[in-house]
Amino acid sequence: MQRKSFMQGNVKSIALITDIHGNASALNAVFDELDRRGIKQMYCLGDVVGIGPDSNEAMELLMSRPHIHCVSGNHEDAVLAAYEGKAAPAGHEGEREHHAWLAARLNPAYAKVMAAWPRRLEVEIEGRKLLFTHYHTDRQGVFLPIDASPSLEGLESLYRDTPYDLIAFGHHHTVHEFCSDRRIYFNPGALGCGGAIARFGLIEIDHAEIRVETVSVPYDNSAFLRAYHELGVPDAEFILRIFHH
Repeated sequence: MQRKSFMQGNVKSIALITDIHGNASALNAVFDELDRRGIKQMYCLGDVVGIGPDSNEAMELLMSRPHIHCVSGNHEDAVLAAYEGKAAPAGHEGEREHHAWLAARLNPAYAKVMAAWPRRLEVEIEGRKLLFTHYHTDRQGVFLPIDASPSLEGLESLYRDTPYDLIAFGHHHTVHEFCSDRRIYFNPGALGCGGAIARFGLIEIDHAEIRVETVSVPYDNSAFLRAYHELGVPDAEFILRIFHH
């Protein structure tokens, strides 16, 4: 399956967003761009919350879009565990104070919405089978460790016996586009952790092929960055250095 450049045409166009990470300013910029392009159908691949302080604002923006479908990520797991007074998920024990701070401010209505999100969505569009997930999972639905150097060979081995024409995922904040003669693997990169750039993906599907593209949208992130100190976000200096440098 050859990857071709994104083009306009009489096809199904879908937006792909992932790893918003509590950054409502970045999400607003992406939604403005999608409105400008006239694209309404969206899939959100999780980690709407966590890292950034705008959990409620980001959720409010998502819920204002009637044609968006969401799956849960590891930060939803961690924030909901703190919200419900449960132990931190494996690997998030050291971030408990941060997630508890977010959970204490989370609108209960949004906690209920996030708790209902599935781990993955399998859909068929224009005869093409698509998988939307936050990241690759084992058979029990547990997220696998991030592969820092992903390859087409590794992904093909992982999904060898699956029927999908496209597998869309996030979690690893960098952009990945791998194509085999069978399918496309696509990660558009983090929407909310790219400095003053918000990223999202475009998927174009027709009866003949699938085309993908990562789009970068500049935005003013100054107020968002100031909020870490103004609100007293736990681990602010570490987060700003690692995720927003």
